[in-house]
Amino acid sequence: MFIAQRNLFGDKGRLALSVAGIALAVMLILILGGFLSGVYQQATAYLDNTPGTVVVTQSGVSGFFASTSLLPAGTEQAVRQTEGVARVVPITAQTILFELHGSKTGAEVVGYDPALGGGPWQISTGRGVQAADEIVVDLALARTHSIAVGDTFILLNHQFKVVGLAGGASMWAAGYLFVSKDTLASLLNTPAATSLLLVTPSPGVSPQMLRDRLANLRGVDVVRKSDVAANDTQFLTSIYSGPLWLMLGIAFLVGTLVVGLIVYTSTVERQREYGTLKALGAGNGLLYRVVASQALLTAVVGAIIGVAIAYGAAQLIVALRPQLLVSIEPATVGWALLTGLVMALLGALFPARTIARLAPADVFRRLSVCYSLPNVIYSRARAACLFRLVVWAWP
Repeated sequence: MFIAQRNLFGDKGRLALSVAGIALAVMLILILGGFLSGVYQQATAYLDNTPGTVVVTQSGVSGFFASTSLLPAGTEQAVRQTEGVARVVPITAQTILFELHGSKTGAEVVGYDPALGGGPWQISTGRGVQAADEIVVDLALARTHSIAVGDTFILLNHQFKVVGLAGGASMWAAGYLFVSKDTLASLLNTPAATSLLLVTPSPGVSPQMLRDRLANLRGVDVVRKSDVAANDTQFLTSIYSGPLWLMLGIAFLVGTLVVGLIVYTSTVERQREYGTLKALGAGNGLLYRVVASQALLTAVVGAIIGVAIAYGAAQLIVALRPQLLVSIEPATVGWALLTGLVMALLGALFPARTIARLAPADVFRRLSVCYSLPNVIYSRARAACLFRLVVWAWP
C-alpha cells in the first residue's frame, strides 16, 4: 500500500485525471440509472395513487397509459351490484397531442368524478376540479409552459380555466391533465363513456375472489391493478430501457479504459522500479497487489466523488426539466460503487501482465556493466554509470 500511495501521489496531475475519469463514469452510471428508475416510478404513478386493487377494462386492453378503452354500457352498474364490491371509481382517460404556446405537447387526460375519486392525488397549488370548464395541470407541464392557477388555455376546442397544479404527476412522454369525467366524455363525443373502473373489494374478499365473481361480464377484462401497472412499466421501458442500458455500458467501458490507461502508464514508467524489486526478491504477488492497490485507491476516491456529483446533477436536472424524474436509490449507489471497484480491477489486469513479464536480470546486467569499467576511469565513468542506473531504476 505504501508503494501504491507513493506511485499515485508522485504525479498528482495524473492522479487527478484518473479520479476525475472514474468520478465522471460513476456519475453517468448513477444519472442514467436514476433516469431508468424514474421511468419505472412515473409509469405507475397514477395507479399507485388511486384506490382499488382490481381494474375493469375493455376486453383486450391490458394497460392504462397510452391505451384506449371503452367499457360496454351498463358495466359500471353491473359491477356495483356484484357481491363483494366495496367501492367503484369510474375513469375516462385519453392520450392526446395538442398545441400549447406554439409547440406540440402530449398529455394523458383523465376525467374523474370529484365525489368518487380518481383525480390528482397531490395538489401543489390551488384545488381540484369542481366545474365543467375547470382543469388541473401537471406541475411539471405547468412550469415548462409557465402556466399558473387562474390561466386559461384551449384543449380539444374547449376553453379551460386552470384551478390547480398537480405534483407527482409528470412523465417523460407526457404530463397529466385532470378534468371532470362528464366533460371529457362530451369532448370525445362519447357521452357517459367510461374507460375503466377501479374496484375495491369488501373486507374479507380477495382480489382473486372478486375477479372470479366479475368473470361473467361480457366485453371486459378484469385484472389486478398491479398487473396493469406492470404492463405500463413494460410499455415505457421498452422505449427507454434499450438506449439507457447502452449508455450505461458505454459509461462502464469508458471508466474501465480510463483506469486501465492511467494505471498502465504509471506501471510502464516505473517498470524499472518494479524490476529492481523483483531483483531484490519481490514476487509477482506483491507487485500485483501494488498495481491493484493503485487502481482500487483511485476507484474508491473517484467513486465517492462521482456519487456526490451525481446527487447534485440530479437535483439540477429536475430543477431545469421538471418532467424528468431522476431517482437515485441507495441500491443504485451501491451498484455504482461496486461498478467502480470492478472497473478498477479490470483496468489493472493489463498493467499486471506487464509486471509479470519484467526480467530482473536486466537490472543486474546494467549493474555489472558499471562495475566492469576499468579502475583507471572509476572516478568519473563508473560514478556516472551508477547514477544513470539509479535514475533508470527509480525514475
